[in-house]
Amino acid sequence: MLRAKDTSVLSLARSDEPPLTIPRDPAREAARRELSKRMYHENDPSWFQRALNAFWDWVDKLFNSAASATPGGPLGLVVVIAAVLLVVAALWWRLGTPRRGPASSAALFDDRPRSAAGHRAAAEAHAAQGHWNQAVQERMRAIVRSLEERTLLDIRPGRTADEAAAEAGRALPSHTDRLRAAARDFDDVTYGGRAATEQSYHRIAELDRDLEHSKPVLAASASSHSAAHNARQGAAE
Repeated sequence: MLRAKDTSVLSLARSDEPPLTIPRDPAREAARRELSKRMYHENDPSWFQRALNAFWDWVDKLFNSAASATPGGPLGLVVVIAAVLLVVAALWWRLGTPRRGPASSAALFDDRPRSAAGHRAAAEAHAAQGHWNQAVQERMRAIVRSLEERTLLDIRPGRTADEAAAEAGRALPSHTDRLRAAARDFDDVTYGGRAATEQSYHRIAELDRDLEHSKPVLAASASSHSAAHNARQGAAE
C-alpha cells in the first residue's frame, strides 16, 4: 500500500507532464459546428435587413466619394443634384411626356363624334390659353371633319392624319403639300412627343380657312386634265 507521502510525490510527478492539446484543424471544425447551432443565431438580422444595410453602406460610400470630388464638399454636391433635378423638371414641363409608336398607326379621331365647328371652337379655346398642342390637334380634326361634311372624304373610323391628307390631296391637289405638312404637325405633337408652337397652329388654322373656300377637282375633270397634259407632253416629244 502507498503511504500519504508516496501519494503526494506521485501527484507532483504527474503535474510536470505537458498539458493535453488538440490539433488546430479539428478544433476549428468543432468550433464552427458549435457556432452554427440555431441558439447562437436567434437574434441575427434577416437576409433582407443585411441586404438593406449593405445597400445603405454602398450609398454612403458613394455619397462620400462624390462629396470629396465636388468643390464645396457635401453642400456643393447637394447644390449640383438640385440643379440637375431642376433642369430635368424644366425639360419635362417643356417637352411633355415622351411618347412612343409610329404616327401613322393611330386613329385621328377618338370615340366622341364632333362636328367641324365643334373642333374649331375647341381649337380656338385651347389657343386662347396657349395650349398649342391641343389647339393643333383639334384644328387638324376640324379640317378632316369639314372635308367629311362636304363629302370630299368618306366617313371612315380609324383613319389616320396621313391617310386623310393623302385622300384630301386627290380632291384638292393645290393644297396637297400643306395638307401633308399639317398631318406631320399633328403626328409630331400627338405621337412624336414634340411641342407645337403658336406659328404651327396659325399655319394649320390658315389652311383650314383656305380649304373652306376651295373648290374640289372632280374625278372627270382630273382625268381630262391628266389626259390633256399627257397629250401635250406627247406632242412636245
